Amino acid sequence: MRHIAIIGSGPAGYYSAEGCQKTFGDAARVDIIDRLPVPYGLIRSGVAPDHQSIKGVARRYETVALSDTVRFVGNVTVGSDVSIGELLDRYDAVILATGAPADKPLGVPGDGLPGVIGSAAFVGWYNGHPDFADLDPPLTRGDAVVIGAGNVALDVARILAKAEDEFAGSDIAAHALGRLRETELATITVLSRRGPQQIAMTPKELGELAHLSRALPVVDPSDLPSPESDAALDPGLRKSIAHLRAFAERKDDKPVHIVFDFFARPLRIEGTGVAERVIIARTMIDDLGNVRDTGDTYAVPAGLVVSCIGYRTPPIAGVPYDEKLGRFANVEGRIAPGLYAVGWARRGPTGTIGTNRPDGFAIAELIAADIPADSGKRGRIDLDELLAQRGIEIVTFRDWQKIEAAEVARARQGAPREKFATIDEMLAVLL
Repeated sequence: MRHIAIIGSGPAGYYSAEGCQKTFGDAARVDIIDRLPVPYGLIRSGVAPDHQSIKGVARRYETVALSDTVRFVGNVTVGSDVSIGELLDRYDAVILATGAPADKPLGVPGDGLPGVIGSAAFVGWYNGHPDFADLDPPLTRGDAVVIGAGNVALDVARILAKAEDEFAGSDIAAHALGRLRETELATITVLSRRGPQQIAMTPKELGELAHLSRALPVVDPSDLPSPESDAALDPGLRKSIAHLRAFAERKDDKPVHIVFDFFARPLRIEGTGVAERVIIARTMIDDLGNVRDTGDTYAVPAGLVVSCIGYRTPPIAGVPYDEKLGRFANVEGRIAPGLYAVGWARRGPTGTIGTNRPDGFAIAELIAADIPADSGKRGRIDLDELLAQRGIEIVTFRDWQKIEAAEVARARQGAPREKFATIDEMLAVLL
C-alpha cells in the first residue's frame, strides 16, 4: 500500500489524485490537503464567476473525491498545522499542487499606493475567497486601469463593466456584487506593452465584450496592423484580431468604455496618498521583436489599478524554491526524495485547467518508479492522530457538500449565489 499526500485541492491536485487512482487502484490511499474548508482552488476562486461552464469541470472531480481511496482533508494549513517534514515521515509521497496564488509584483514606483491591487486579490475578492473578503477596492473614485494582455485582464475589465442584471446565473460573491452596483467607472483602460498581434487574449473572451449591455470595447484603428499581416497568425489569434478590428468600427453608443491601449508600458503610479493616475510610456516593437520605449509619455486617470501581469507560487518552509521562476525548484516534477510538484507549482503559471491532467498522471508514474509498494508508513492514520493531538478539526468532502448546499440555499431566485466570505461562516454550517 502506498500512502500519498497531495497539498492543494485545485485542478492539479485532483488530476494527480485521479492519476494515482488509475496507476495504483486500491493499492494506494490519497489524502488531498487544503487550508480552506472548501475544495477546487482555482475553479472556485480564480475562474470568472460568469463563466459557469468552465467551473462545471469541478463535477468531474467529485467522482475522484467520493471514492474509497481518496479523501479531502480541508481546514489544514501545511506549514503551521503540519510541516512538510512531518508529512514525509507519514506518507510515501507528498505532491505539492498549491498552484500560483500570489501576484507577481508590478515593480513600478507607486505600486504600493491604496487603490493598486493585484489580480489574484481582486479576482479572489469578487469570487468570495476568504483571504480577500475585506479588500474594499475603490470603485467610485475616478476611472480604472487594468494592466495586462491576457484573459485575466479581460475578466477584470468585463466584471467592472457589467450591469447588475448581467450577473444573473453567476456565482459572484454577494459582497462584491453590492460594491460593483455602486461603481461610477466610466472608462476602464486595458494596458498592453505590445501590440494587438502579441496579445494572449482568446477569441471567446474577447467576443464577450461585444455583448455587454452598457459597455463598449474601444480600439484605436491606428494601433491595428495591416489586415494582410493577419494571415501569418495562428487561427486563434487571427480570430482575436478580428474582434479587435470589429471593435475599432463600433459606434460609440454606450456610457462605459473599455479602452484597449496598446504599445503602453506603465512607468509609475502617482497620487496624493492614493492612486490617482498612471504615467505611461509609449512603446514600439523593434526589428528583433523587443519592446522599446519611444520616449513619449502620457497620463491616464485611475483611482483603481489592477495588475494582471502574472502569478507566483508562495514558498513553503523546507522546500527548495526557484526565486527567478516563482515556483518550487524541481526536475520534471521531482523536488527531493518522496517530494514532488505538479501544475503551476511545478512549471509556473502557464497552461489551462486541462493542462494539469497529463501533469498529474505523469507524477503518478514517477511515484510508481520511485517509491516501493510497502514502506510501512501509515499515511492518514498517523496524520489524523497528529492533528487530533493539536486540536485541529478536519473538514471532509461530505462536509464541503453541506457548505455548498447552504450557499445554494441562501441564494435568491435569479440572483448570484451568495458564497460564504469567511472560513468561520463556512465552518458554522457544520456545527
